[in-house]
Amino acid sequence: MSEADPATSTLAGLIDTLRTLPQGVSDAVRIDRIRALEQLKAAAGAAQAIETAAFAAAQREQHRAAGVPEARIGQGVAAQVGLARRISPHQASRYLGWATVLVTELPNTFSQLASGRVSERRAEIIARETIWLSREHRLHVDAELAGKLESLGDRQVEAEAKKLGYRLDPAGFIARRAHAEAERRVWLRPAPDAMVYLTALLPVAPGVAGYAALAKTADTSTATGDQRSRGQIMADTLIERLTGQTAAADVPVSINLIITDTALLTPSADGGNEPAHLDGYGPLPAQTARDLITQPADHTPMWIRRLYTAPGTGQLVAMESKQRYFPAGQRLFIRLRDQHCRTPWCEAPIRHTDHIHPAAQGGPTTIEGGQGYCQTCNHTKQAPRWTTQRIDRDDGTHEVDTTTPTGHRYRSRPPDPPATTGVLNVRKTR
Repeated sequence: MSEADPATSTLAGLIDTLRTLPQGVSDAVRIDRIRALEQLKAAAGAAQAIETAAFAAAQREQHRAAGVPEARIGQGVAAQVGLARRISPHQASRYLGWATVLVTELPNTFSQLASGRVSERRAEIIARETIWLSREHRLHVDAELAGKLESLGDRQVEAEAKKLGYRLDPAGFIARRAHAEAERRVWLRPAPDAMVYLTALLPVAPGVAGYAALAKTADTSTATGDQRSRGQIMADTLIERLTGQTAAADVPVSINLIITDTALLTPSADGGNEPAHLDGYGPLPAQTARDLITQPADHTPMWIRRLYTAPGTGQLVAMESKQRYFPAGQRLFIRLRDQHCRTPWCEAPIRHTDHIHPAAQGGPTTIEGGQGYCQTCNHTKQAPRWTTQRIDRDDGTHEVDTTTPTGHRYRSRPPDPPATTGVLNVRKTR
């Protein structure tokens, strides 16, 4: 529990006031309120940046005083900020860098943010686009843009900051570009209505060339009478060229699907439309899940393994094992149970299966003693003065209680599985 602080109490009172703003006012007053609230958000962002930068500096000093190895100084700082802001550790790490630069090296931008004249988003753009510059050059960009920030849009601010940065340090700009090219990658995230976003971060030349090639194919197909929309043709062509197949269903793939026995086997019965969970994607309509498993003319192998749930709560508690190497089954079960990193608000894919209570201190290597983590959160948990423990609840469920170095506590629990006691893991390999 943190100590009492008058300023924190004042902020809590302000939150209560905002919840009860009197209504029955004119539209002109509402516009004035909207502007004032926007200024308040900006000022709050500036105050939050100050607190974040000061917290990070204090934590690093404490680590040095405690004799923490230099390579580990600052470990866990961004994670604590993320928990306080209810955002992922990755987002918190980027925010921490932005806040530090903004407070210490962008005085004009920070002043305008604190006074409510520019938004937090616009100030973040300045910090992001100048973070690679020297302190002297960063101050120059800050001064050059000081009189323009309030009147420019986000894209204009970004473009101006990039141009100034390039003029000040052309060699550094080229080096940054080379580093950025090394960060190229592809990722997948869920979209509404059982769709997904397949996104690629690419260097500008191949990225533009790839898009142009898809657009040219779409234009040619449309001109020859193809009835699909331009976007549909581009999407279909992308899959064909990536996989070498004419349809995504022809591509070899392995999936893990959690679905109730009723939804899979007797869809017309009560509970037959209970959503399934597709590993790596999330909730999936029951009919879509059944289509994935039972598409006509699809004779690919399929394995079904029963997952056992606790009566009353429906929480996953065990799994049939057809494999002799039990640890692999444990890892699969924990991934299916937790679905994503167990750190609150992280939601990154599970990369590590870790002991809730450290194995070095006698933590059991069991399903009950394990939890799924992303790589970053697993390493953060090993920083000084971080502790985790399992809390078993009276209703048969469990939570993991995480205590940070400041004494703040956060709890997480596994997502609820499909609402029934009969749950199946369907693994299908093409």
